[in-house]
Amino acid sequence: MTGPLSGICVVDITNVVAGPACATQLADQGANVIKVEPLEGDLIRKSAENGLPPMFISCNRGKRSIAIDLKRKEAGNVLWRLMERADVFVQNLRPGAMDRLGFGAEAVLAHNPRLVYCSISGFGETGPYAGKRVYDPLVQAMSGFADLQGEGVEPKMIRTVIADKTTAIYATQAVTAALFLRERTGEGQHVRVAMLDVMLSMLWPEGMGPFTIIADNGKLPPPSHDRIFKTIDGHITAGSVSDSEWQGLCRAVNRPDWFSDPNFATQALRGLNKEKRYSQMAEEFAKHKSADLIAELDKNDVPCAPVLRRSEIFEHPQVVNNAIVHELNQPGVGPIRQPRPAARFAASPAETPRPAPELGQHSREILVELGYADSEIRSLSTAGVVEGIGLENYSKGLSSSRR
Repeated sequence: MTGPLSGICVVDITNVVAGPACATQLADQGANVIKVEPLEGDLIRKSAENGLPPMFISCNRGKRSIAIDLKRKEAGNVLWRLMERADVFVQNLRPGAMDRLGFGAEAVLAHNPRLVYCSISGFGETGPYAGKRVYDPLVQAMSGFADLQGEGVEPKMIRTVIADKTTAIYATQAVTAALFLRERTGEGQHVRVAMLDVMLSMLWPEGMGPFTIIADNGKLPPPSHDRIFKTIDGHITAGSVSDSEWQGLCRAVNRPDWFSDPNFATQALRGLNKEKRYSQMAEEFAKHKSADLIAELDKNDVPCAPVLRRSEIFEHPQVVNNAIVHELNQPGVGPIRQPRPAARFAASPAETPRPAPELGQHSREILVELGYADSEIRSLSTAGVVEGIGLENYSKGLSSSRR
């Protein structure tokens, strides 16, 4: 393993996106991540017959999997051994579930006080919504994102699981911050991250700008964002925040009258009169081809870019230059694409993406690392406490050796 977190062991008991994606980022940066799954597997596995749908692959690449029945005492003993050796534990079960299993933060930290125990929840661990089943759209709705996306008129959802993925980033940063403190003090701690809290924090700088100064209390107009504009042969986006950028845009499309229009004289006025500005820009941009328009805007130092279809991303020269998209073989699926870790470390480069595990693929391997003898592993497998691909292969190997 390479990467800045090489040598760090992470135990991952998470489902869906926010928790798994957090642990995957730790794996991307070199951590040894052990995904502990129920015998039927992660919830997302079930959306594909082969147990490896695209979302699962992307949120669990680079991990090892052990499948155990945590409701059985023997499986609990396996998890305790993992916890004693771990540096980080990440879980996103509904608040109270880990306590009922006997692995709440207080109990686990008493056994391993150096552990960073990370709990990810939807709305928090207390309060009227604490016990609700939560998916991304609920958090978008509660945090103001849907209102902002609909510009305060008709709420709209963002067409990606933005709350899940953003929470994963916040949780990863919190875990590494806690690890840093542990290196200074020798003590771990319980880190709590709620999706609602994350999205409110993320929304704040401009999305909650009208509510930041209490005296204004929503009286200010919503933030002005430049939009997508149709051209002769496609779509582009272009921004003009500063006066110099607005002047450049006016020059690029040969519209000096816009520059002299008193409605657009200042940045504040351009925001107040954004609908008029957008309408005139849309009318003018529609007369040009995308490449020609972008060339003129670039010449005048105006922020702009083509609007790419997802299928076009892979061939764009900037994406190719950044070498962020990698192709690899996912056993059980075939060739796949995955992005490399976005952060690049000069002194401790992170690995290129690695495949996601099949259910229980590393069960035997992990049990051996924990000190279980062959007879104990066979007993756990026979009793249905620990199962998975790894143990099936192990059993086949035993049968072959006996013959």
